[in-house]
Amino acid sequence: MMISTRGRYALRVLLDLAEHAKEGFVPMKDVAKRQGISLKYLERIIPVLVKHGIVDGVQGKGGGYRLVKEPEELKIGDILRLTEGDLAPVACLACDATPCEREYECRTYPMWVEFYRVINEFFDSKTLADIIRTDPADNYSI
Repeated sequence: MMISTRGRYALRVLLDLAEHAKEGFVPMKDVAKRQGISLKYLERIIPVLVKHGIVDGVQGKGGGYRLVKEPEELKIGDILRLTEGDLAPVACLACDATPCEREYECRTYPMWVEFYRVINEFFDSKTLADIIRTDPADNYSI
């Protein structure tokens, strides 16, 4: 399983909005510049976040976007499922999958089910606030 740029960039946008929340509505061009992400690409991600009530926006002078919820309320798992779809590691576990005819004889199925559970529990145990509190200096290697 690989998280796409869509999911990773959505997290970066939300982190940026959280870190600049005191500024009110933050112009997306400012976020794009700070994050080094194409504004056009962000314009494809933002509507999903607006539609699901994570951010709201105002157009015109002084416009931009802001978080609707507090960073502590935004689970990373929810954000990734919105932007990535299901986080299933194999097709037979996807939400819309037809039940696999081999499910009861497949020796690998229980492993995939457990891995899927671990993925969801991990991402659902983290919030945007947890990431904000992480010191980037802690992630360096020699």
